[in-house]
Amino acid sequence: MIIRDARPEDGAAIREVVTRAFGREAEAGLVDDLVRDRDAEIALVVESRGALVGHVLLSRMTAPFRALALAPVSVTPPHQGHGVGSALVKEAIEAARANGWEAIFVLGAPAYYTRFGFDPALAAGFASNYAGPYFMALALNPPLPQLAGELNHAPAFAVLDEQSTRLQEHREQNS
Repeated sequence: MIIRDARPEDGAAIREVVTRAFGREAEAGLVDDLVRDRDAEIALVVESRGALVGHVLLSRMTAPFRALALAPVSVTPPHQGHGVGSALVKEAIEAARANGWEAIFVLGAPAYYTRFGFDPALAAGFASNYAGPYFMALALNPPLPQLAGELNHAPAFAVLDEQSTRLQEHREQNS
């Protein structure tokens, strides 16, 4: 397993990894939009036997300090549960720290992300569209410069949110 920076020529393979990981194309569209809009700051891939099997993206946020959003983390189904996602998250955190970022925010399962140091309590003081028990923060060089303020994800996240809402409404209408 090799973890490396994503390259422009990896685009189609990354799209395939993300689509397979989530079982739909919405998150792959998010990655495409973040890259196209130049909001992607750190993008890593995992290669195994010459094929991409994992991907992680950290994108720029509007925040009171230098902060990134971690999303999405994608691993192809045959490689899930084998530490690929954990390795990607750890490497992404170290890359962010090395590049002078102060925090990373993530929306996800606390049981998974707290093992990397993410903390829902650390994010609780921030106003965000994603605020709640699944919204967590990681201070890369503790403590955070501020414990409250307004956070905004890159605009591409709003597109994903709209797609998810429409999909949910469609499912409810057809059930």
